[in-house]
Amino acid sequence: MKKLSLLLLFTIATFPLFTSCSSSVENSLKIQNLASNDIYLNFRASLIQVKSGEVVELKELPKGSYDYETIYEIPSGATGSSTEGEASGEFLIRAGTKILLVYTSTFIDNNYVLFASVTSSEDLNDEDPNPIGP
Repeated sequence: MKKLSLLLLFTIATFPLFTSCSSSVENSLKIQNLASNDIYLNFRASLIQVKSGEVVELKELPKGSYDYETIYEIPSGATGSSTEGEASGEFLIRAGTKILLVYTSTFIDNNYVLFASVTSSEDLNDEDPNPIGP
């Protein structure tokens, strides 16, 4: 009986250790390049190459606010280039944030135009989704 009581006490005492929060962060940034040429994302002091037609996913990103900038290749034959949309800006990453950055491109009068579109899983109406978190 004493052993059973001791085992029960040990189980109750260690239960919070086994049910605590996960050690991995579920934040991610997915970059999908549907543009005709390769692009490079300058993000968190790294240059991330995304070849045309490919998808690159960054996982377990720490919470915070990070600037990003797009660098892109101009195809031969283009007499000029420009970007539209969110080719540069800031990512706000909270617990559980998923961000999708999609690139597309077109030619308009021999001018290469790169379009960038960003969506996020964050609720933009909620100013502080975690009032008890840091």
